[in-house]
Amino acid sequence: MATLEHVNITVSDADLIAQKLVALFDWSIRWSGAAMEKGRTVHVGTENSYIALYSQGGTQALGNSYLSPGGLNHIGIVVDDLVAAEARIKSAGYTPQNHADYEPGKRFYFDFDDGIEIEVIAYD
Repeated sequence: MATLEHVNITVSDADLIAQKLVALFDWSIRWSGAAMEKGRTVHVGTENSYIALYSQGGTQALGNSYLSPGGLNHIGIVVDDLVAAEARIKSAGYTPQNHADYEPGKRFYFDFDDGIEIEVIAYD
């Protein structure tokens, strides 16, 4: 059996985005340091999986794309308490939307920094 260890995405500021994810989801910084092409990478997540945030500090537009092969559509994050997660996300200034309740769980989405959409899911 195989498991997903990480995904690597480009962001405008790896350290700032990592700190926001730590605050929203109770994650931790697993590693950070210099990366290819004079960039910087921060690994943020849990003991078992993480998001590798890569940045060169550029200003080129970032964002998700359902139309481009290889584009990032959204990141799905499972939480134990959907109500508490939504309250934390709202208090950080984000707007939850597209609430749904269908198998296999309840969910909502919100637009995060750099045009990244995050889906938050709770399984009963």
